[in-house]
Amino acid sequence: MSTIEVPMKINVKTTIHQQGVKEVYELAVFGRYLEKDGASFLKYEEVQDEGSIRTIVKVSGDMALILRGGAVKMRLPFRLHKKQQGSYEMPFGTFGISTLAKRIEHSEGLIDILYDFTMQGEPAGTYHLEITFQEDKNEHS
Repeated sequence: MSTIEVPMKINVKTTIHQQGVKEVYELAVFGRYLEKDGASFLKYEEVQDEGSIRTIVKVSGDMALILRGGAVKMRLPFRLHKKQQGSYEMPFGTFGISTLAKRIEHSEGLIDILYDFTMQGEPAGTYHLEITFQEDKNEHS
């Protein structure tokens, strides 16, 4: 059981299917990976126009959680085949969001989550989150 944070190269690919339209977003960042108490954690930071956003992805069995802090504050919980309530905080208010995970897979170098996303009670599409990561031999941070 290692709680050592390993430097990683991380690629986050989000595919959104909404009303027959498909959008794909990709992000390449450096971050860290660790395992603790039977759960896997991936931590990274991304810089957007609004500022810096710290993200933690936690995966354990049939559950996952994405926490974002900084310029965007979001709590996105997942449990396989169960609706979960989360929150998305913006400068002008906090939105209620929910997820229904259809797939949560975690293997060496991959976190794969397929889910239906709802915001303020309105369907916001089906999201496919593929996070691939590999050890960063020449650490950047």
